[in-house]
Amino acid sequence: MRPYFFSRIGCALGLCLGLFSASAALAEPQHGIAMYGRPALPPDFVSLPYANPDAPKGGRIVFGEPGGFDSLNPYILKGNAPWGLGIHTVETLMGRSIDEPFSLYGLLAESVETDESRSWVEFTLRPEARFSDGSPVTIADVMWSYETLGTQGHPRYRGTWGKVAMMEQTGDRSVRFTFNAPDRELALLMGMRPILKKAQWDGKDFAESSLDVPIGSGPYVVADFEPGRYISFRRNPDYWGRDLAFNRGQHNFDEIRYDYFGDGDVVFQAFTAGETTSLREANSAKWLSQYNFAAIQSGEVVKAEIPNQRPSGITGLVMNTRNPVFADWRVREAMILAFNFEFINQTLNGGTEPRITSYFSNSVLGMDHGAATGKVAELLAPFAADLPPGTIEGYSLPEGNAARALDRGNLRKAIALLEEAGWTVQDGVLKKADGAPFDFEIVLSSGATETQTITDIYVEALKNLGITPRVTVVDSAQYKERTNNYQFDMAWYTRSLSLSPGNEQLLYWGAKGVTEPGSRNWMGMNSPAAEAMVAAMTGARSQEDFIAATQALDRILTAGRYVIPVWFSKVSRIAHSAHLHYPERIPLYGDWPGFQPEVWWYEE
Repeated sequence: MRPYFFSRIGCALGLCLGLFSASAALAEPQHGIAMYGRPALPPDFVSLPYANPDAPKGGRIVFGEPGGFDSLNPYILKGNAPWGLGIHTVETLMGRSIDEPFSLYGLLAESVETDESRSWVEFTLRPEARFSDGSPVTIADVMWSYETLGTQGHPRYRGTWGKVAMMEQTGDRSVRFTFNAPDRELALLMGMRPILKKAQWDGKDFAESSLDVPIGSGPYVVADFEPGRYISFRRNPDYWGRDLAFNRGQHNFDEIRYDYFGDGDVVFQAFTAGETTSLREANSAKWLSQYNFAAIQSGEVVKAEIPNQRPSGITGLVMNTRNPVFADWRVREAMILAFNFEFINQTLNGGTEPRITSYFSNSVLGMDHGAATGKVAELLAPFAADLPPGTIEGYSLPEGNAARALDRGNLRKAIALLEEAGWTVQDGVLKKADGAPFDFEIVLSSGATETQTITDIYVEALKNLGITPRVTVVDSAQYKERTNNYQFDMAWYTRSLSLSPGNEQLLYWGAKGVTEPGSRNWMGMNSPAAEAMVAAMTGARSQEDFIAATQALDRILTAGRYVIPVWFSKVSRIAHSAHLHYPERIPLYGDWPGFQPEVWWYEE
């Protein structure tokens, strides 16, 4: 969605001109589509506004990644595929501009058409679209991809597919999807599914992990790889879409390479040694104190801070309510009280980073912390009896003590809540009346050194409540396996949230994720109120209604007390070789998929 309140791009993009007017109806094929109104860019646009159409081609960029990979199929639940595979080699019918909350422009599709109510959407393929082997992209490939992903692919594809009543070929190069649910976002989501080559998968089990390289239509092909060590992508000189306006100034490197290392510390060491050429730094204190090595002092490496206007999202320790220990909100609040954020932030960041105060904080989509009013209160009212305290009345995270590891006032409050929930300290151990101890396991991924430090400080604080959790560190493949199947009590959890939340929120918080593996509902929440708010968001026909529904969802999530939040940053910190460059115009989303490496380039 593209609300008017983003002042930086507001009037420049025409966001103040009544996005929710009758102009939302598309009476004929269009070059793009927006959640409401029309896309900001006209049909004859030259390039995306944050891309440099004159960027030179050539050179390489090398990233360092912790962990490894054992699969080259990123579209299924099994296996652990490398991050860049789907992004660089496979395309979708429409491409997203990260300078607008939710606008799509034709990529494989030359046009998109839908009705005023968005009960259907139709795409027409470009006749010149080709896979990397030179074969044409056909409607048969599109229809096979959608059905296969929707029935055999990762659970993230299945929710949308379940809302498709009919898929039909309407011409040599066109396909129409008719929906069985009132959901305005579906017309956009159907343009964002990866298109694979049907013939490659004849006689193969799509749902099985494999090291076969998928054939895509994207600007890069896999040049070389070694499982768990590296993967290299080479720019395809015969790429069919290199002259599209959408692609001008994008895909500039001849090679994009990802090298894998044991943990985050080794990734940093590899960067300082010149083995990699770009590194994102999440720790602000480390950014200030350790990025003074020789290559920076000589100017061979430079530091960049990329601002953004995204919601904070949620990052922290998530509690799995499938474990009865965490089923009671009072216990979860006690766990939050025991986490002295201010001290941990001071210790690791010098106190510089702001705390995540709600899932959509740092944006107009975020809740306020007082009592719900207006449309937000109206949306929540039917569910009032089943909502945790604070959802409607107002809720804020407790404040700790930056000067001391233990905040005894908050610990006393935690003990009182635990006692209300039936837990008392007996012989130094927190137990139920029947003598069962308060026992749980924290699962972490190896190589995440900062996460382990945070957890270590937290575990020491919990001992003052008579709790000594087990901390288990596993490799990245095991971590994915365990979290996909919810085999943990507490784990490190990160969910980036956009300015256009919609159907994906059901994958994050929907009731199906309580039992179905592979969802992002790690907390195991089952909230009819949350699902109702998502329905209100996707069905909203005005900006005001959409914002109210999102703020109401934010209240349900935050007052649910499922995650112990840490901090977020309003900038991305990227250290990179001085030969790497990016455009002066920073998109609304900042450093987001579609920014680096897509619009960066190499220059001596």
